[in-house]
Amino acid sequence: MATAGEILRRSLTEEVGFSKGSVSGSEELHVLAVDDSFVDRKVIERLLKISSCKVTVVESGSRALQYLGLDGEKSSVGFNDLKINLIMTDYSMPGMTGYELLKKIKESSAFREIPVVIMSSENILARIDRCLEEGAEEYILKPVKLSDVKRIKDVIMGGDGEQKKRRSVRKRGREDCFYSLSQPQLVQSSSSPAFDFLPSELQSSSPFSTLSLSKRPKLLTRD
Repeated sequence: MATAGEILRRSLTEEVGFSKGSVSGSEELHVLAVDDSFVDRKVIERLLKISSCKVTVVESGSRALQYLGLDGEKSSVGFNDLKINLIMTDYSMPGMTGYELLKKIKESSAFREIPVVIMSSENILARIDRCLEEGAEEYILKPVKLSDVKRIKDVIMGGDGEQKKRRSVRKRGREDCFYSLSQPQLVQSSSSPAFDFLPSELQSSSPFSTLSLSKRPKLLTRD
């Protein structure tokens, strides 16, 4: 009898298909996107598809583990069948945080080499440091922009050498990274062109629609 994870994988992969073999310039990147916010899932899904990526979206860390076969259930689907090239997850989610999901993935012998990008609307230094130390490829602030997705895709498509080089540079320049994150950034409203693809009712409910520069979350020094 098929497990819940296998049923979930079957239903989701019927929509996106599998990316086979190693990633090359002629193949699509297959991204697993995890976010409990419906609006944010639609935003990241749209940005990834614009960037010519295959996308599988789930609404929680537990569903992501279920899809990957890391939920403890016996599964006939292995890593060779599930060609996920990148995982992008929100940090703040009920039940299982993005950090906890990151740890589970990095503890897995089958999936630990898959790059994991953490997304968050809060640039808390302790949180950023903890995620990077645990093995996150990158920590990006919401709202995620098309330039973020394209930059991450370029790194992943560049292969292991490029990723290792970035990790080395990132460790040496982490303080500079924290400094840049603390600088004022323009927060897009849901009425901006980046959100034009969303239905009007989603635009009005977007968590970014009421944010202004002055209301941007302040830099905190502890989690």
